[in-house]
Amino acid sequence: MDRELNLTNEKELAALGKALSSETRIRILHLLGNGPLCVNEIAELLEIPASSAALNIRVLEEAGLIRTELKPAARGSMKMCIPQEGKVILDFQRQSEEKKEEIISMPVGNYVDYKITPTCGMVNEEGYIDGEDEPRCFYDPKRTTAKLIWFSSGYLEYRFPNAVLQEEPARVLEFSAELCSEAPDYNLDYPSDITLWINGKEAGTWYCPSDFGGRRGKLNPDWWEDTKSQYGNLKTWRLDASGTYLDGERSAPFKIQDYCLAEGPYISVVIGIKEQADHVGGVNIFGSCFGDYPQDLVMKVKF
Repeated sequence: MDRELNLTNEKELAALGKALSSETRIRILHLLGNGPLCVNEIAELLEIPASSAALNIRVLEEAGLIRTELKPAARGSMKMCIPQEGKVILDFQRQSEEKKEEIISMPVGNYVDYKITPTCGMVNEEGYIDGEDEPRCFYDPKRTTAKLIWFSSGYLEYRFPNAVLQEEPARVLEFSAELCSEAPDYNLDYPSDITLWINGKEAGTWYCPSDFGGRRGKLNPDWWEDTKSQYGNLKTWRLDASGTYLDGERSAPFKIQDYCLAEGPYISVVIGIKEQADHVGGVNIFGSCFGDYPQDLVMKVKF
């Protein structure tokens, strides 16, 4: 997935410049060109302390040059470093005022339809919304305040406005969400195949290895129990003229025009688990006050 930057992208350019200003970080990128590696493997190959490797990896991740994911290991889990696919294109001549973008943040509790099975539930910053493990509770009016939702199988549907697409067709659509599997409490060895559908078309499935826990999510309120699901991975689906991608890897055979984003009165986004999935391990959907990322469900449309 290519990324275009120009002089209006000040923060991204600064992060990129910082990432590439170190020979060590350039060597890490070179190593990852041969395939994913864990932090300890990188430290060993470069003959540097693991703490130094972790610091450099964080800088590369902040610049969007790599991503990290936790994978189950013999004891607990390990952080795998994966290079982002595609090119970074720097254009110092052209400004991008003509390329507008629209960002829509959808609270995780603003679903319009659902079909789920226990274990299931939802919470906001103050506590549990209605009861646990009772799908009927998902009709509670207070659901719109939810900041974390979980269920074992089924789906939630969200509807995003598309009025802006009536004036100009979208060049790129990106959808991001913090997600993980759903086990009773948490379980680092609990895979789930989590699928995203956009306007009824399957945009790709993420194999999630875990219902992540073992450390507290960075944003979790104090009352949230340590034994519960704590955080997820931030996953990004991208639709453009060349195809559909999940974290830079092709995930579906459709191009952006195939989703007919402007034709209906809204854009339907469904998060769920297919009945025939190899791993029916549920899903946790994190909002802005839980997990590691201070965001709800985010749709970004570029023109």
